[in-house]
Amino acid sequence: MMMSTYIDTHVHLNADQYEEDLQEVIDRAIAANVEKMVVIGFDKKTIERAMQLIEEFDFIYAVIGWHPVDAIDCTDEYLSWIEQLAKHPKVVGIGETGLDYYWDKSPKDIQQYWFRKQIQLAKKLELPIIIHNRDATGDVVRILHEEDAAAVGGIMHCFGGSVETARECINMNFMISLGGPVTFKNARQPKEVATEIPLEHLLIETDAPYLAPHPYRGKRNEPAYVTLVAEEIARLKEISVEEVASKTTDNAKRFFKID
Repeated sequence: MMMSTYIDTHVHLNADQYEEDLQEVIDRAIAANVEKMVVIGFDKKTIERAMQLIEEFDFIYAVIGWHPVDAIDCTDEYLSWIEQLAKHPKVVGIGETGLDYYWDKSPKDIQQYWFRKQIQLAKKLELPIIIHNRDATGDVVRILHEEDAAAVGGIMHCFGGSVETARECINMNFMISLGGPVTFKNARQPKEVATEIPLEHLLIETDAPYLAPHPYRGKRNEPAYVTLVAEEIARLKEISVEEVASKTTDNAKRFFKID
């Protein structure tokens, strides 16, 4: 019988936290049956590194865009640069973009401006959009509607909202991606989403080095731990972890058009 494999659909292997031991981190992921990883580049430095990683490793793909926390640093030149790089066959999405009202480095209107610009770019390139939403659900959903993001669809990354919001996003052709927080004891909403939303709409991710799942909470996360996210979804749905692995892997391959 084939071993179930996993795809980590959102990981920052391009982060400084892996400078010392990237190969070991990747080896542990492979040993844990993580067959593919999608690395997110969200500013100049991390985009450059993501583009190196997709050349270096067959099983790594990239999503590139500009993070809402740093929206104030974005320029038309950066967006044109992202547009050029996104022609690479292993760039499979635009993002992570969206809105973050928790950190106040970038004013809301500037975040919204660059969010809209990146939805427009994704539609021009016919690539899906990867969404970062922190404390901004109303505005995120409204802008996705107003910009007709449904034309390309995307991923609600590390989704922490309600089942109702998840359904609204699914109706706009978005996948719901669950990460480490679904394993946290008091994470009511992610657990409800994992329970209620059918597997065909779900993806799994780590967002490593951030948001490590239980029992590693507070430590450096890594892509090997995506298996713990799958295990928790399986527990909540009362199905096998193999089924969660195989379905979310199929979903990711179909969604990103990778095989």
